[in-house]
Amino acid sequence: MAQTQPLPTLNLIGAGRVGQTLAHLWAQAGVFAVQDVLTTRAESAQAACRFIGAGTAAQSLTAMRQADVWLIATPDAHIAACASALAAARPSSGHGSRTVLHCSGALAAAVLQPLGDQGWLQASAHPLLSFAHVETACAQFAGTPCALEGDALACAQLANAFSAIGGQCFALRSEDKLLYHAAAVFATNFLPVLQSVAEAAWRDSGVPPEMVLQLRSALLQNAVHNILAQGPAGALTGPAKRGDLQAIARQAAAVQAWDGKAGEAYAALSALALRLAGH
Repeated sequence: MAQTQPLPTLNLIGAGRVGQTLAHLWAQAGVFAVQDVLTTRAESAQAACRFIGAGTAAQSLTAMRQADVWLIATPDAHIAACASALAAARPSSGHGSRTVLHCSGALAAAVLQPLGDQGWLQASAHPLLSFAHVETACAQFAGTPCALEGDALACAQLANAFSAIGGQCFALRSEDKLLYHAAAVFATNFLPVLQSVAEAAWRDSGVPPEMVLQLRSALLQNAVHNILAQGPAGALTGPAKRGDLQAIARQAAAVQAWDGKAGEAYAALSALALRLAGH
C-alpha cells in the first residue's frame, strides 16, 4: 500500500480575520497542516487556533517550529519588521526550501526581502474579498479572485493552495500593486464613505431618520442591481448622464457650502461621471 505524503506545514504570524480565514479553509481542505500560531497575546493565538480547528499557540517567534510555509498576516505596517525578525530567528539552515507570504493588497513581496536574502521563496497573495467577519469570509471565499506576485515557484505553490479552497488566481506585477489595491478601495472602501456623506446630507436637509434608512436600502440595492446588469456606464443616471453642467455646478456649490471636503469630492466625482458619460 502506498504511503500517504504528509501535508506541508504552515506557521501563522498574526491571526486577524484574513489569517484565520485562510488557515481555517486550508486546514479544512487538507491543503496545509497548520502548526504554530503567534499573535501579540497568547489568548488571541489560542482563540485563533480554536477557530482554525488546528494549530498550537506559540509563545514567541523563536519558539515556533520549522515549517514549509509561513504566512505573515500582521497589519501592513508590521510586515517588514516581522520579516526582519523572522530572518534573524530563522537563519538559513538545512531545512530546505521555505516559502513566506503576506496578504497585503498594497505591498509587494519585496517587503519580505530579508528572508529572500536567506534563500526563502517569497510572495504576496491578496484575496479580493471583504474580511469583515471570519465566519462570513469563510462562507464567501469560493470564487474569490486572488492576486499573486513574487517568486515564480512560490506563486505556483500558492496558486494550488488558493485554488484548492475556491480561489481564482491571477498574476500581478509588483509595480502594479498600488494601483490594483487603490481600485479595490474605490470599489469597496469608498462606498461606505459616500453612503455616510449622503445620509448626513439627507438628515441635514430634513429627511426623517426612518426614511434615510429606507433610502439606504432602496437606492443601494437598485444601484448594485443596475451596475451588475448594465455595467457602470449603463447604470449612470442624473445630471452627469445628461451632461447638465449647470445643475452640477449649482449642486456643487450647495454641497461646498454645507461641507468643504464633501464639496471637493462632489466636484471630482462629477468630473469622472461626465467622463464616463462621454461628455
